[in-house]
Amino acid sequence: MRWNPCPKVYLLLAFHIATIFAQHEQFDEDLQLRATPRDPQMLSDDDQAQHYTLFPLAFGQILREYAVTELHLTLNAGKWNYDSWGYPEEVGVGTGAELWAWMGDSAPTSVEHRWQGLRNALAGLFCASLGHLDEQRTTSPVLSFQPEGSLPNFTYPHQLRHANLPSEHVCTENLTPFLKLLPCKSLSGIASLLNPHRLFDADWHGLGVHVRYLEGAGVEVRLAFQAVFDPVRYSNDNRRDWSLRSTFDRSIERACPVTRFSKVRVELPQGSSPYSITPDPTYIGNSVATYVVDPSHEGLDVALRWPTEGGFEYPNTSEAPPLTDISVRRNLKGTSQAEAQLALVVTNNLPVEVSAGYLETMPWHLQFYLHTLKVSVDGVARDDLVSILSYTPPVPHSRPALLQAVLRLPPSSTLHLTMDVLKPFLRYTEHQPDAQRGWDLPPAVLVPFAFGDAASQNSTGASAQGPLALGRGRTPRRIYTPVLLVDLATPDFSMPYNVIIMSCTLIALIFGSVFNLLTRKFVVVNVKVGPSPAPPSEQGPSAENTHAQERRA
Repeated sequence: MRWNPCPKVYLLLAFHIATIFAQHEQFDEDLQLRATPRDPQMLSDDDQAQHYTLFPLAFGQILREYAVTELHLTLNAGKWNYDSWGYPEEVGVGTGAELWAWMGDSAPTSVEHRWQGLRNALAGLFCASLGHLDEQRTTSPVLSFQPEGSLPNFTYPHQLRHANLPSEHVCTENLTPFLKLLPCKSLSGIASLLNPHRLFDADWHGLGVHVRYLEGAGVEVRLAFQAVFDPVRYSNDNRRDWSLRSTFDRSIERACPVTRFSKVRVELPQGSSPYSITPDPTYIGNSVATYVVDPSHEGLDVALRWPTEGGFEYPNTSEAPPLTDISVRRNLKGTSQAEAQLALVVTNNLPVEVSAGYLETMPWHLQFYLHTLKVSVDGVARDDLVSILSYTPPVPHSRPALLQAVLRLPPSSTLHLTMDVLKPFLRYTEHQPDAQRGWDLPPAVLVPFAFGDAASQNSTGASAQGPLALGRGRTPRRIYTPVLLVDLATPDFSMPYNVIIMSCTLIALIFGSVFNLLTRKFVVVNVKVGPSPAPPSEQGPSAENTHAQERRA
């Protein structure tokens, strides 16, 4: 889903007056209209009123308020399996929340101030905890996150800000504002398939909002939702047949009336098993069946079935070749609560050499021992496979650690990279509510950018060009590793509980005593003490006669 709006049109008028001869004079004028992001130098001026037809107004106001040139926001839940699922359509599949943006560095307000306002505004718009992406999680990894669009020529540089929150998950409260950005919401069109009960039951799901500036076209906003479903899990007879109705519990009833075109593409299966697809597609090309959602049609429910196939059996994935050029594994070794070892295993599945950018963004809780960095290939130590190593050490309570490097992966081999890390001791007030669970560490990112002979040329000439020039002119696919869970030294939180119990008991006793002293009234009671009367047996008969006479009287 794409829109190319013009949030603001800048006029560039060029007047050319020239005198050729005394008798001949000419006057030329040229008018050029182009849509560009807002100039950061104009943030102090009052902005003009914005009127959009299809472009989401709430989102456009945020982009103009903070003069954002390019923005990418993803919210994902689950672990993307590259070896079994291949490359995703949208490359941002890191677990949790990820936000990165390019902004011009020339304004009355600094980039840091605008970055803070941007993440707070997006947190309110999408009902997510993006406000936690503070300076303790913000970095600028220009090697791995190149601009996907064009950067306007504002005669001053642009800066990158990147942050991720691996513990953030996507849910219904994020999907609802996401759907409100669409022109037809979820009432019609392809977006009507977004049933939250089915989407959040998928094996993997995530949404993304991407903004980029295209020279000569304007500002483009792309809203994407990805999910991985298992039809066998929803089938009662263990079959892999599926349809839109069985997958989403919905079908496309009508097209969105304001869309220019609406298409549904189905990748046809490869194999010898016969299958049938209904209804007949509009056209088929490159093993992809395409349906054009026409407003004149009543509804669309695509179904793919294997009539002659019985119960489906999953193939042995250990014997199947991976679907990506590079396979990555990362883990944290060690049982100590003070030290650990970070291990990265990268397998090159191609018969040619590959150069890839390697990015590690760690919170200040973990510190790298850079001198312990070791690289080996198939058990043989190698020192020539890591180049352009850049490391920004962390600052406690202020800045995370940033490690960037370029790795050369020999053909059809496995590279092992290990490095020791230090686990610090935190104050008891800095621990999370679920401190015994551990801390989530952001995923590492690998970006292959050169293959074959180009890999060796980039490894030798990259230092002269700089890291920013490595990915320019290419569209590399980022590969995210799964998040890690680190166990830091955790205090015994039961001791404060015991102290609270004892303190409350003492306070209750003291308060009760003081309360009684303050509220009760103490008085002196005088008691008169006289001679005690004699027992009846000692009074004699005269006393009894006297009492009898008194009664008769």
